This record gives sequence, structure tokens and C-alpha cells, in this order.
Amino acid sequence: METVTLTGLLKKAAAEFPLRRAVSVAGKFDLTHARFQQLVDHAASLLIASGINSGDVVALTFPNTVEFVIMFLAVIRCRATAAPLNPSYTAEEFEFYLYDSESKLLLVPAEGIKPAQAAASKLNIPHVSATLHHETSKIILSSNPESNLDSVNTLVNDPADISLFLHTSGTTSRPKGVSLTQLNLATSVLNIKSVYKLTESDSTVIVLPLFHVHGLLAGFLSSLISGAAVTLPAAGRFSASTFWTDMIKYNATWYTAVPTIHQIILDRHESKPEQSYPKLRFIRSCSASLAPSILARLEAAFGTPVLEAYAMTEASHLMASNPLPECGPHKAGSVGKPVGQEMAILNEKGEIQPADAKGEVCIRGLNVTKGYKNNPEANKTAFLFGWFHTGDVGFFDSDGYLHLVGRIKELINRGGEKISPIEVDAVLLAHPDLAQAVSFGVPDEKYGEEINCAVIPKEGVSLKEEEVLQYCKKNLASFKVPKKVFITDFVPKTATGKIQRRIVAEHFLAQISAAKVPKFGA
Repeated sequence: METVTLTGLLKKAAAEFPLRRAVSVAGKFDLTHARFQQLVDHAASLLIASGINSGDVVALTFPNTVEFVIMFLAVIRCRATAAPLNPSYTAEEFEFYLYDSESKLLLVPAEGIKPAQAAASKLNIPHVSATLHHETSKIILSSNPESNLDSVNTLVNDPADISLFLHTSGTTSRPKGVSLTQLNLATSVLNIKSVYKLTESDSTVIVLPLFHVHGLLAGFLSSLISGAAVTLPAAGRFSASTFWTDMIKYNATWYTAVPTIHQIILDRHESKPEQSYPKLRFIRSCSASLAPSILARLEAAFGTPVLEAYAMTEASHLMASNPLPECGPHKAGSVGKPVGQEMAILNEKGEIQPADAKGEVCIRGLNVTKGYKNNPEANKTAFLFGWFHTGDVGFFDSDGYLHLVGRIKELINRGGEKISPIEVDAVLLAHPDLAQAVSFGVPDEKYGEEINCAVIPKEGVSLKEEEVLQYCKKNLASFKVPKKVFITDFVPKTATGKIQRRIVAEHFLAQISAAKVPKFGA
């Protein structure tokens, strides 16, 4: 197992299922596994000709397009490190992520991503666009390097190669950099393939962004290494109006999404149902807590089991999942059993807890990152007693199913997007007219949690909520912008002068309703 690589698994699938469909762009064209592999190797040769060497970091920012998936795997094939970035970031955010990842090159779509290109130019990082015109053509880079496939054919990917670099939001600092190796990724996709019994007969439609591990590993890469097929929506992102059309046309057998997307799919089903729905093997939910009522509605609407899972970037995505019906019951309110790794509930002394006793969820396995980049303090906290500490509190029931009851960390989980309140605070506090600012999560029916903030203007300054929101929209990605701003002259603190976000949230929610204290669910 310790000699396996993601690129090796992909080549094996292409050799076993060369003529089966691998990747489709909805309504446009299909690529077989063999053809897709050819495109990846050719694109890798272009990157090598562009001066990309083993260990270099290449940033990519794209919608969910065929160019992204080809270039992502081409970077990895070069033994370089792919660093996918959210295309909705601001120029300031791109600058931080490009600098922190030490990117040598930025890849963008033909139409460009202006804030990313501006940030790259500021940092003297070259940016190049990638285009695939149709299924019989090859990737064209705007820099127009010459291809030499021999340069790729002589490369051997190593399990220790760092293939993926992502940032995970931190609660006490700027986002933390997570490095994942070929072995980490290969282990995870094999775990996903195993628990859901994915085969060459399976097909899915990608609804989640591929710059996160959920869509990238659970939806895309696990399908490809199984010889299965994936369809990318024509719009390059999820669209409720085309979702079922694509699912039916491409004979989908399953899909994976965050609860927010499931809610949107359900709402559309209830307001504008399709004439018929495909018979799915299962629906998967992950990245945020799925309410049992939503799970029940999904199963009733689409006549298939809904399997909730538990994952995080540091584990190369999957940690636990409810099983398929033929392998055991699936429990609403539980994220299932550990998959392909050790998992334990530890107390503060590092002692393993018995069933029904709460503690911190800890893991170890070949899928787990070796640590955060240039962050010894975070590594010291995360790796204790020989385990990786997730920061989540939970317990195992008597059947060995994991139940999550809350988070130690203060991340705001907005529809699966993990947002650091410290990062939002930092942007608010950069406003010239604000003296204090604190952001916090509040319960939200649609997203699970939403962002609110409380701000204290500087003395003698009069500010309106809309002014603060406009400022946030200019300086934060849209999903990080607070939904409500409380303009106040007082923010509650502890006796030692510290701010506790739960207390702040309770204080301001009590002013507007009898809403419950936010539950920081998994």
C-alpha cells in the first residue's frame, strides 16, 4: 500500500478501461479514459517545457472545467505540486495564497481571472491560460511551449511527492497550508472507492467546486481511479435547473454534495419536480452536518439511501462514512464508521475513551497529512500522543458509529465552506473608521451557519451597516461577507478581557430574537 500513487492508479484505470467514458462536459463532448490520460501527459509535457520542475508549486484557479481537471493532473504528473484556488477570491486573498504557497506559475482559463492575474503580476509570478477547444484537440497554453512527451515518459511519480497544497482556515492565525502526497491522495481515493463500491459502471455529475477536497477527491478522482465516469456541468458550476437533466442524460448512479446543495435540490423538487428521476445507488452528504429531517426528505423524494460522511482536508478528505445498505444500517445524525484508518476518541490526557464517552476525534493513517507548512505551533497542537487531532468533539455509539457533537475550533461552517472568523476580523479591523470588530457564526436554515459581526466605530464616527457590508464585499470573497452587521458601542468580554465568540453571538442574537445559541456542529 505504501508504494501506491494517484498517477499510478489513474494509469491503471486507463489501461483497464481505455474506451469507457471518463470525463464529459455536459452537452459538449466526452473523453474516454485513454484519451483523457493522453491529454494529461501532453499537458504535463507543456509544463515541463515551461520550466516546471519536480517540487515546484503551480497555482490553478478555474471554474469546474475540463481544462482545470487536465491541468491539475498534469501538474501532479510533472512531480510538481498543484495549488487550486477559489476563483471568487479577491486580489488581496490571491496575493496571500500565491505568496504563502510559493507558487512558480499561475494557470487560469482563457477568459482569465483578473484579481488572480493582478496578484500574480504583483508577485512577479507568470500567469498562463489553458484552453481545450474540442475533444480531438490538445491543451493549448498561451505561452505556447513546445511539447516533448519523452520528458514525461521518463518521469516516475513517487508516493512521497507532494501533489496537492491547500489552505484550511485557522482560528488563531491566517489560513494554514496543508501538503498532501501522492500516497495520501491514493489512499483516500481507494478508501472512497471501497466504502461506496465504485466500479466502471458508475457515473456522477460534479456539483461541488474542484478547488476543495470534497468535490476533487470524493466526486472526481475516486470515480476516475475506479474506471467510472464524471460529468462537468456546462456552466462550470452547479445549476439546479440543469442538474437532473445531466444526471439522467449521463446515467448517473450517485452524487455527493454539501447539505446546502441538497436543500436546493429538494426545494426545486418540491416546487418544480422532474417528470422522472434516475434510479441512484446512493446519495452522499459531507462537509457540514446534515439534519436528520433533510436526510429523511431526500430519501423520500428520490427513493435512495442518503449516506452522511465525515471528512477534512488534513485527512485527504474521507475519515468516516455510513455504509451502503448491503453493508449495514445508515444512521441519521451519525457520520458512520471509520474508513481505511484508525480513529479514536481521546480525552485531554490522550487516553482512548469507551463507547458513548465524549472527547476529541483523532485519526491516524496513510491518508493523513504529515503537517502544516511552516507552522510548528499548529503542528505541535495537531499531532499529540501519536494521533492527528481534528478539533471536533464526538463519541462512538455501541455499534461503532461516530456522532459529532460540536467543534473545539471556532470556524464558521457556512454550507460546507469553513471560514476563519479571525480572517474576517482582520479585514474589518483594517477599515479606517472601526475601533473593534468581532465576527461569529449564527444558526441559519439554509447554510447551517451564517456569518454575523459586531463592530464598534471609532469615537465621533457615524457608520451605517450598508457601508460596512460594502467594504466587506470589496475585501472578502462573497461567501465570507457577513450577512448582518451589529453596530454597537459594547462587545461582551470575559473577566480576563478575552472575547468568546459564543458569548458575543448570544448577546447580539438575544437583542433581535429568542434564537438559540449557535451550535457549532461538525
